[in-house]
Amino acid sequence: MSTAYDLVLHGGTVVTPAGRAQLDVGVIAGRIAALGQLSKAPAAERFDATGLHVLPGVIDTQCHFREPGPTHKEDLGSGSASAALGGVTGFFEMPNTTPSTDSAERLAWKVQRARDTSWVDFAFYLGATSENAEQLAVLEQGEGVCGIKLFCGSSTGTLLVDKPADQLRVFSSGRKRVACHSEDEARLKERKPLFEGQSVHAHPQWRDEECAVKSTASILQLARQANRKVHVLHVTTAGELPLLEANKDLASFETTPQHLTLAAPECYDRLGTLAQMNPPIRDARHREALWEAVRSGLLDVLATDHAPHTLEEKARPWPQSPSGMPGVQTLVPVMLTHVSDGKLTLERFVDLTSAGPARLFGLRRKGRLAVGFDADLTLVDLSARRTITNAWSKSRCGWTPFDGFAATGWPMATVVRGRVVMRDGALVGAPAGLPMAFDP
Repeated sequence: MSTAYDLVLHGGTVVTPAGRAQLDVGVIAGRIAALGQLSKAPAAERFDATGLHVLPGVIDTQCHFREPGPTHKEDLGSGSASAALGGVTGFFEMPNTTPSTDSAERLAWKVQRARDTSWVDFAFYLGATSENAEQLAVLEQGEGVCGIKLFCGSSTGTLLVDKPADQLRVFSSGRKRVACHSEDEARLKERKPLFEGQSVHAHPQWRDEECAVKSTASILQLARQANRKVHVLHVTTAGELPLLEANKDLASFETTPQHLTLAAPECYDRLGTLAQMNPPIRDARHREALWEAVRSGLLDVLATDHAPHTLEEKARPWPQSPSGMPGVQTLVPVMLTHVSDGKLTLERFVDLTSAGPARLFGLRRKGRLAVGFDADLTLVDLSARRTITNAWSKSRCGWTPFDGFAATGWPMATVVRGRVVMRDGALVGAPAGLPMAFDP
């Protein structure tokens, strides 16, 4: 008797750890139960993936969904809907909310809220403070915790641990990877008065390369001292890359599609403060250095730093304008366009957005298309030509820095643990996301 499947995806090109193959995917109880020729197998639901590539579910490991707090610009429901429409099956959310996610009680609230409203699976960072440093080893064992977030330089929110002695206390408490916003706070304070009265074009001069390099060098030294795994978020400079390469045994890092696609001064000429984020979009020299890190294998993860603000907020004169931009919905089409242009392979994209996050953070049953793993799938049409628009954006902020971007490659369906949650540009069903599980 043939095995009965809950879902069979047939006709697509499946990207497995062994390469691309014309295989059907059979799903039972939310997990991949078979890869093979399943045209005659009984199934409660069948999905015709002819002409599509079936990828392991894309995971965005840096999102700010603003809840609790300023939910007029995003919340877990709207942010996760944006993720699902963009082909993203899971996200790691940051702790600089209002109040900050820095205690067991605040974490538990977030997990329950996401269970109630998230379209895709989720995990949360715990925010490090000088007050909770010694408790982090216990707090990091909470449900759905992917790691510890350390703000070494000030950005959105109130979380900031800028004294090396306190940073070392954070690194010395616990085992999970510490993810760092790496900018030197003293240098930020020292340089800010130098740019009074200037335009947003001064943003990368204020938060300059030395600001990032100095901070990352210090972080790596502290991580080495504490023998703690460290993840440097949204790396933007050529100068940081040799430091990270020399410390690959304990250090990983990410960059964003924005930093691989946009460049100063053109992005500020065209977008103004909509291009403002921390660390900044820099000139083409830094962008090319980041692409070399993609090509060489040095880069570990690609994430968006999805951080929405309303158009009214972004319209304030710099530097009163807030830093940050949406990105979770545009991750897949922007990067597939780079695949189409030959800047990276489809397999490298999968490694940066699926296998890489699972490997670095110890995700259970995520990140690869193989029997026994969760049936998280991102189905894409590599030849589809679409234009990204503000109208397509599901984010509550209602805009994207990629408005007008001509994409080649588009997410056509999103499957989370065997449930189709997006198909042909429309959400399907109801939110049913669950917290991701991690190795101890």
